[in-house]
Amino acid sequence: MSTKTINKIIKGHPINVGNIQVQELLPNGGEFFSPFLVFHHGKAVADKNIPVYQQGVGPHPHRGFSPVSFIYKGGVHHQDSRGNNHVVYAGGTQWTSAGMGIIHSERMPDDIFEHGGEQELLQVWVNTPAANKMEQPKYYPASAEETPTVVTEDGLTRIRIPAGKINDVKGIIPTFTDVTTAMGEMKNGGSFIFNFPSAHNTLLYVLSGELTINDKEVLTNKQLALFNNDGEAFTIKATADTLFFVGSGEPINEPIASHGPFVMNTQTEIMEAFKDYQQGKMGVLIEAYPETVE
Repeated sequence: MSTKTINKIIKGHPINVGNIQVQELLPNGGEFFSPFLVFHHGKAVADKNIPVYQQGVGPHPHRGFSPVSFIYKGGVHHQDSRGNNHVVYAGGTQWTSAGMGIIHSERMPDDIFEHGGEQELLQVWVNTPAANKMEQPKYYPASAEETPTVVTEDGLTRIRIPAGKINDVKGIIPTFTDVTTAMGEMKNGGSFIFNFPSAHNTLLYVLSGELTINDKEVLTNKQLALFNNDGEAFTIKATADTLFFVGSGEPINEPIASHGPFVMNTQTEIMEAFKDYQQGKMGVLIEAYPETVE
């Protein structure tokens, strides 16, 4: 089996999203890495002087793609205009297929201080094919316990698979195209071999720690590796306790038109999205607190 080699390593740059400190890795130089459009690493510390339900990201719309939160620390309270009201904690995933339009918020849960008072997550935007962009929205929460997981024989590596498949272990979240997402924890000395189709766009991100890839290149804190489409397999080895993420997917070879919270195929469709949002066609979200959540 041929080796999948690294095309580039990206360090990204900091941006602010509300009270969340975000490292933006994608888009890079205005370029996407289809099907992955946006890749953000966010951290936030809960402020004891502000009501928890006011912290995080308030109501905002989306259309035409899936905004996904992979939660590594703390938790996220999701509410949306379709009536979903749910909290997922560390190790879990909140996958929203925005479809024709949805309004959602991503707040800190009211028990955030019982979970360390900090929130750390990856927000990844996964594109949707044109044929599915105007389908009805769907929301898929998955806790750490519900997420199919691969654990190596030596116990040094744990990989949760919300979507896609690794080593015949299949994720539980459905996707429109062939996409695999994996949340990894690796102790110092651990190793793992990933296999994906050569035609798939594959990325590897280190939240903290350090990995050696294919016994050559080193990937460390807040660095994202984008792989070439030249092989199927690559090896990672941890030289420190490491948190990481792997994404691999079939490219969607269609035009991309994006503006703010909408990702469509043409500028006309973007204008229609703004009009539909302003006319209330994506629903209304009035956040309710305090609230009993699922």
